[in-house]
Amino acid sequence: DESSGYESESAGGERAGAAAAGGSRGRQRRARTAFTSEQVCRLEKTFQRHKYLGATERRKLAASLQLSEIQIKTWFQNRRMKLKRQI
Repeated sequence: DESSGYESESAGGERAGAAAAGGSRGRQRRARTAFTSEQVCRLEKTFQRHKYLGATERRKLAASLQLSEIQIKTWFQNRRMKLKRQI
C-alpha cells in the first residue's frame, strides 16, 4: 500500500476528505508547510531584494532552505498577494 504523498489536514480531515472526494476517489489536500523562523527570515530578505525569482534563483534558494521549488514559488506568490492587499 503506497502513499500518494498527500495527507489530510488535521483540523478538517474527515470532512475535507469527503468534500475532496466528490463522490469518487479524489485526492486529499497536502498538509500545510510549517516554515521555520530561519526560513521565513531568509525568504523575507530575498523578497525585499527581488519580488520575482527566476528558475535559477528559486532552485538555489530551495536547496539552501531545504524546501521544494514549488514551496518557494507558492510562498512568493502568496507574499506578493499579501503586499498587494497591504497597498
